Amino acid sequence: MIHALDGVLNWLELGLPAFLFVITVVVFFHELGHFLMARAFGIGVESFSIGFGPSLVSWSDRKGTRWKISWIPLGGYVKFLGDADAASTPDRQAIASMTPQQRASIFQMKPLYQRALVVAAGPGANFVLAIAIFAITFMLVGRQIIRPVVSVVQPASAAAAAGIEPGDVIKSVDGRSVESFSELQRIVSMSPGRRLVVTVSRSGTLLRLDATPRLEVVTDRFGNRQKMGVLGIVNKIVPSEIETVHYGFFGAVGEACSQSWDVVSGTMTYLWRMLAGQEDASQLTGPVGIAQVSGQVASISFFDLFPLAALLSISIGLVNLFPVPMLDGGHLLYYGFEAVMGRPLGARAQDMGFRVGLAVMLALMALATWNDLVRLNLF
Repeated sequence: MIHALDGVLNWLELGLPAFLFVITVVVFFHELGHFLMARAFGIGVESFSIGFGPSLVSWSDRKGTRWKISWIPLGGYVKFLGDADAASTPDRQAIASMTPQQRASIFQMKPLYQRALVVAAGPGANFVLAIAIFAITFMLVGRQIIRPVVSVVQPASAAAAAGIEPGDVIKSVDGRSVESFSELQRIVSMSPGRRLVVTVSRSGTLLRLDATPRLEVVTDRFGNRQKMGVLGIVNKIVPSEIETVHYGFFGAVGEACSQSWDVVSGTMTYLWRMLAGQEDASQLTGPVGIAQVSGQVASISFFDLFPLAALLSISIGLVNLFPVPMLDGGHLLYYGFEAVMGRPLGARAQDMGFRVGLAVMLALMALATWNDLVRLNLF
């Protein structure tokens, strides 16, 4: 229990400030996407808030938008003219009393495609932010590539059963070219229990081997435990096997897009396998877990928080596209019904959808927070 309390104190001292920095950057760009697209279509914006609750600091711009930094820094919102709340629920009574000129700048009165683009711009901005961070890193710092050379094969492991030997160079997995050891780890970690066709180069000869990663608990250098697929091979890093690649603008953007897609693909694979009962829901992480990781990353270097912000930005952008009312994807789902039916869903159906969406999000948040507290050994 004392160890757990030490972990909490460390989280408050370093993890919380690092988390607030990362989440503020990600949320700001998400809401900025909504804001800029709305302004482009002439939609009135009443307020732009980072956080919820009473404002700590606020000011108004020349177009009347109230910018706020609020007390509860776990999200944010853009409130359009004609909205009843931060969830963009229409204020029908207020809209009915507006002049025709005011109604022309109301979000709900805009064409369907404009409303859809405004909603999609938030997650889109998250993906753009992540790609920008990765691309700038690749241009300025470069990308360190460790060749996927097998140094050690652990006894009785999945790799040993597959016939992988020390000295083998992994060339591809399931037909997908593998250029680095980290890329191999990413594929394997998301594939427990799934047979993979691994192509290796052994003394100049290409061999195709069948390997099935085993689900194991892996502990990182910070003591975090995570279940993932493992082959049981070790790469002893030597200078001759490390290459630092620097990219020009277009090459960096291409690599950044590829890395972002890998994150999206891996996340979707995990969620699909979780829903199918093939993955453990205990791997879901909430704000407490993200704060813990933020503190651990910040203890290494402040600049390492930016790649973490990129990963979190992709996750938030992706989750917001899920077709769940309360999220941007839920709004897009409603717009899809509107496009097919030729009219919006009824107010009662929309309200019911938002209630269900809220219940789903609260349940997922509760599960993720419980997982975080268990990882901190508080339960």
